[in-house]
Amino acid sequence: MSTIYLGVDIGGTAVKLGLVDETGRVLRRAERSVSFDGYKTPILDTVQRAIRDFLAEDAPELAGIGVSATGQIDSRRGVVAGTCGNFPGWIGVDIKDTLERAFGLPVTVANDANCMLLGEVWAGAARGYTDVVGVTLGTGVGGGILTGGRLLEGARGLGGELGHFRLHALDGVACTCGAIGCYERYAATTALVRGAQRMGLDAPDGRTIFEAAAAGDARTQAVLNHWINEIAQGLAGLVHIFNPQLILIGGGVSAQQALLIDPLAEKVRASVMPAFAEGLEVKAAALQNDAGLVGAVYYFREMHER
Repeated sequence: MSTIYLGVDIGGTAVKLGLVDETGRVLRRAERSVSFDGYKTPILDTVQRAIRDFLAEDAPELAGIGVSATGQIDSRRGVVAGTCGNFPGWIGVDIKDTLERAFGLPVTVANDANCMLLGEVWAGAARGYTDVVGVTLGTGVGGGILTGGRLLEGARGLGGELGHFRLHALDGVACTCGAIGCYERYAATTALVRGAQRMGLDAPDGRTIFEAAAAGDARTQAVLNHWINEIAQGLAGLVHIFNPQLILIGGGVSAQQALLIDPLAEKVRASVMPAFAEGLEVKAAALQNDAGLVGAVYYFREMHER
């Protein structure tokens, strides 16, 4: 009999659920909006309802629940410690206790970017690596760091918040976190879109920009190139601190191998000291939508079974 876990991945717009076995395979999955009424319904209420419905269909004996959640997660307590101002009613939510009481199972909670990285380490593109810097590029920038085979969590589990080191602290763009010049204001996909719109390009989203660049539009290619440079400079700093074997890029844009991953790899290698560039790989994440919930289960297993 295989051991089955419930993986729960709470994002800004949806919650994803999956039954995961002890090899990291997702046996069944579901998804539900958490923002359907502009967050009038508390997010955790929606999550509990989604879990109940999901398990009502066909509930195996579960060993526990691993939760991946957006925001700054105090993973020692399983509580949301902070957000960057864009997620109403989320700070202070006690995910761990609420779900343990509701479902009578042990629960762990970790940040979604950390879980993305762990999912990839367990069952994806980072399998077999011990030192990895994982970066997710989307609305913001999320991050996770694996060093010596362990997730870097810091004192409260808040570590690896890569979107908020200051790349342009003295002359930068204001960030939703209240600071100036944060990495995510330059490296997020939204920064690429803003840059293209500033240049007067018709660019409602990242996909449009990559299509125009692939079609050879020179102005779009220049905007894209500038954005990739910003991402590379931040990564170069992280490479000097953590000396990873692998930089793992997640988020929807990571599917752009020729237009993003390849030039990014080249720029990072050219921007670090030669010894750090030796053997350094840059790869796209492989698990797409499953990474967070698979990683949440991996985190649960690490906490409860090792």
